[in-house]
Amino acid sequence: MADAPRGNWVDHLAPPVTRPFLRLSRADRPIGTWLLWLPCLWALALTANDGSGFSWWDLWLVASSGAGAFLMRGAGCTWNDITDRDFDASVARTRSRPLPSGQVTVKGAVIWMVAQALIAGLILLSYNRLAITLGIGSLALVVIYPFAKRFTWWPQVFLGFAFNWGALLLWAAHSGDLPVAAVILWLAGIAWTLFYDTIYAHQDKEDDALIGVKSTARLFADRTGQWLAGFLVLSVLLFAVAVILTIPAGRGILPLLMGLCGIWAFGLHLFWQLRQLDADDPAICLRLFKSNRDAGLIPVLFLAVAVFL
Repeated sequence: MADAPRGNWVDHLAPPVTRPFLRLSRADRPIGTWLLWLPCLWALALTANDGSGFSWWDLWLVASSGAGAFLMRGAGCTWNDITDRDFDASVARTRSRPLPSGQVTVKGAVIWMVAQALIAGLILLSYNRLAITLGIGSLALVVIYPFAKRFTWWPQVFLGFAFNWGALLLWAAHSGDLPVAAVILWLAGIAWTLFYDTIYAHQDKEDDALIGVKSTARLFADRTGQWLAGFLVLSVLLFAVAVILTIPAGRGILPLLMGLCGIWAFGLHLFWQLRQLDADDPAICLRLFKSNRDAGLIPVLFLAVAVFL
């Protein structure tokens, strides 16, 4: 496909019959799975700092949430391509995708989407009741997102709702409750999504304008830098509040400082992206978008270390 990275494993290693379906799931570009998984890891690392620590159950939560992120990202991308197949056919970057190019039928895509969602559902059933309820509730967000760009200039907000839902789900799966700190962490992730997906959307702003698709990239235009700076600050502040609310004073100052240093380093990475951004250069936008895997891993590493302090 025109927008797939060269040398990806799907093109070179996957059996030919599976390639169109794996491309529907964006298995040839793992960044989306990372961005869906990272809020799950944030929640697990942060809740372990409430004094409960890590357990063997958390190893399953890490592995299963990664598998679930891969599957649900694949199901979500398949649904997105089903709903956007006419739009994709009108955009140079996406017209070679499996549905607009005719490699997969709509019926085949629907079956593939359902299969991925059902396997993810089996994983979800291993969690507690609250987490299962949250997982089922996330389906509404997945269904709505592809249509958001048709009725609002802020479709990235709906993407943020869905992509960061894992922070709530894994918090519940680890601790069995959903305190205010969990919701604040979710909001921090939404602000982060607005940051990175606005950068991503600048790749398609000209085609989007021609076909009438809305996005924050088109809305912000020349003021993108100011808006991104605001999302950066908001994400860092909310994340810091979640850390402060979760790490108890009885553990001492070192775990709290370690957690906050992770948030500060996360913010520095976003600031670096902001300084590098040229919103009119699609290659730079894509490179910076992909760098958010590293940005999101930074708090995970710092918070994981803080558990043992």
